[in-house]
Amino acid sequence: MSRSLRLVIVGGVAGGASAAARARRLSEDSEIVLFERGPHVSFANCGLPYHIGGVIEQRSRLLLQTPESLNARFDLDVRVNTEVVAIEPEAQVVVARNLKTGKETRQPYDALVLSPGAEAIRPGIPGAGHERVFTLRNLVDSDAILAALARTGEQRVLIVGAGYVGLELAEQLRHRGLPVTLVEKLPHVLAVADPEMAFPLQEELVRQGIDLRLGRAVTAFEPEGEVLVAVLDDGARIPCGLAVLSVGVRPETRLARAAGLALGATGGILVDDQMRTSQPNIYAVGDAVEVREFVSGEPALIPLAGPANRQGRIAAEVIFGRDSHYKASQGTAICKVFDQSFAMTGLSEAALQRKGLAYRRVYLYPADHAGYYPGAQAISLKLLFHPETGRILGAQAVGKAGVDKRIDVIAVAQRAGLTVFDLEDLELCYAPPYGSAKDAVNMAGFVAANVLRGDVELWEPEELAGLTEGQMLLDVRTFQEHAQGSIPGAVCAPLDELRDRLEDLPQDKELLVFCQAGLRGYVAARLLSQHGYKVRNLSGGYLRYAMCQGAHAVPSGC
Repeated sequence: MSRSLRLVIVGGVAGGASAAARARRLSEDSEIVLFERGPHVSFANCGLPYHIGGVIEQRSRLLLQTPESLNARFDLDVRVNTEVVAIEPEAQVVVARNLKTGKETRQPYDALVLSPGAEAIRPGIPGAGHERVFTLRNLVDSDAILAALARTGEQRVLIVGAGYVGLELAEQLRHRGLPVTLVEKLPHVLAVADPEMAFPLQEELVRQGIDLRLGRAVTAFEPEGEVLVAVLDDGARIPCGLAVLSVGVRPETRLARAAGLALGATGGILVDDQMRTSQPNIYAVGDAVEVREFVSGEPALIPLAGPANRQGRIAAEVIFGRDSHYKASQGTAICKVFDQSFAMTGLSEAALQRKGLAYRRVYLYPADHAGYYPGAQAISLKLLFHPETGRILGAQAVGKAGVDKRIDVIAVAQRAGLTVFDLEDLELCYAPPYGSAKDAVNMAGFVAANVLRGDVELWEPEELAGLTEGQMLLDVRTFQEHAQGSIPGAVCAPLDELRDRLEDLPQDKELLVFCQAGLRGYVAARLLSQHGYKVRNLSGGYLRYAMCQGAHAVPSGC
């Protein structure tokens, strides 16, 4: 029988609500009180852009639980519109204030779980506090944005920040038929993605009518008659009905700091792998805590709903005597951008470079299902791995279909400690409508393993800036493909004619081979190397070159 205790939880949504529900399943006799300063204790904040866009029509669909439903099912004492304003660790008491009446109460606890979440960042630019400038973190925010949209009618909406929420909101506002300008300070959308992998998303945004301003920042918001004007750092002035700031979040740590809880190097609440803080009997979960990043083992802030749910569950289990541990965050995530989807797990190439970690990379463009079955769509897949062991360091994929499945499989493989060699052997579902006999994940393993086994040497697009007289670009696609677009200076020698043209190729030059997506180039490289030629293949082929060119990432790293 589990012990009975007084459990207090501060904050609902993913982490707090999960901790409360798990605690009740472990202890029927404990007193469980959950404080939430907002009016909603458990809502789907990831669904907010889709409610604004009208895809999720009924607001009630976003309310996962209410105080009444939690009380009926789990016998929880849920107090909404009530903010915990102080923690007294020595007395093991929290002070809570009813935001409607102003009345304060003191609530004792045997164990305390903090789930305060993260707050939207409002950059300190003139006009950012204007009534027509919003952030989007909760239902109250979405209600306010919808009310403003009703007032402004068909006026343009300006979004600052092209992260996950900014992209989803841009899509959904276009779904409503509104003109949208999306401003991003970086030279590409999605800071977590590598530039060339974000390029297809940028193409899709423009194709769908988004006014995309990359490498630009808003320096001020100025009211001008019936509109709000966003002033950009290049002098552009963009009139809009309203603006939404989506430039990121920071952990909400005010309460923790005041109570003397230690913060980590990233500014999040410091916890161990059992979600314990530096104060006895106080735990913390969700977007407010600092976690360990899975690949590097370094501290990180990774505000995602899945980890928050697991952390809430783990905290409750530890409180009631179970030996549960949180096993780091991979940052596995996905984003829909109109007809394209982007997903990733682990570290990006840019992150690996920042951390000084050694890696290799390969690119491939397999179809989401068998090419002979109607409707097959290409997936752009990038795999990052250790140059000696083949350990999976990260993966990114973008495409119209099948992206989630492949990144999920690679995320599981990474979590399990598998290598690229193991990806070759995975036995995955196959039928023509769903995949291929050699799935995209298997293919990624084949390509990466070929590199590590020394079956093929690779060349990189950034090398084009320093080509020498001793090198030759060799396009092994068909003459028709070559005529439709190729790397400048390349000589075309189609793969199927290559054996008959060996005498035409210089033995004293290094041949830099490429095809459309990498496979024919690999076959050509194997053929040529066995005939004594010095040869390297371009992983991802011309498609990768084109993505890098479009992302303006050559020669800086594609």
